[in-house]
Amino acid sequence: MLPIMARASYGQFCPVAKTAELLAERWMPLVVRELLAGSCHFGDLRRGIPLISPATLSQRLQELVDAGILERTRAGGRSRRVQYRLTEAGEELRPIIRAFGVWGQRWAQQNVRSEEIDPEALTWAMHRRLDLTGLPADHAVLLFEFPDVEIRLRRFWFVIDDRQVDVCLKNPGQDVDLTLTTSIRTMAMVYLGQLQPDSAVRSGAALARTFPAWCPRSPFAAAARRPAGARTAPAQRS
Repeated sequence: MLPIMARASYGQFCPVAKTAELLAERWMPLVVRELLAGSCHFGDLRRGIPLISPATLSQRLQELVDAGILERTRAGGRSRRVQYRLTEAGEELRPIIRAFGVWGQRWAQQNVRSEEIDPEALTWAMHRRLDLTGLPADHAVLLFEFPDVEIRLRRFWFVIDDRQVDVCLKNPGQDVDLTLTTSIRTMAMVYLGQLQPDSAVRSGAALARTFPAWCPRSPFAAAARRPAGARTAPAQRS
């Protein structure tokens, strides 16, 4: 049985109320989302939720540990880096968070404001969702460029090597195999499944030609309700 936490209570024995006392806290569903997506270090969690303060993230993680949903351990070797792992109770939140995402994709995405599209959060999510099975190369460097974004967040490099993907804010010093230049909103809409990527890259190169196959898509993209007559917004390739 999970321990009772010292927090504001709804004063009801209902399981919905007891669950909401934990999961309805500000930022908590996003923290759980990132943990379920595979982030296990504090820095990675912050990259997925860049607007959360370190103090608040620490508090939410401690609340999850106290509730028996999360375990805090240290890596072996010399680093002794703190790691977070979901317990059985935490893993059982997966269908709940997925249901949140599917419902939100269908009914709460009609008016995505520009200020809600954070380039760092978007590219961090994208790098986890590249379909490497559709990528025609074991090694590649992809450059995503967003001209409508402030200069320090305008370019992101994805370095793919041995089926692993790293995302960089600085030039990794390797030749770029494909550059995709588009607005941050267009990329977000493609990621969310509200625009199709089929015409996003026009080139005979293998990486460009197969872009629809490996294009990063949200795990909730299939639930998107595309507006009637919506068309693919093209990106530029270089």
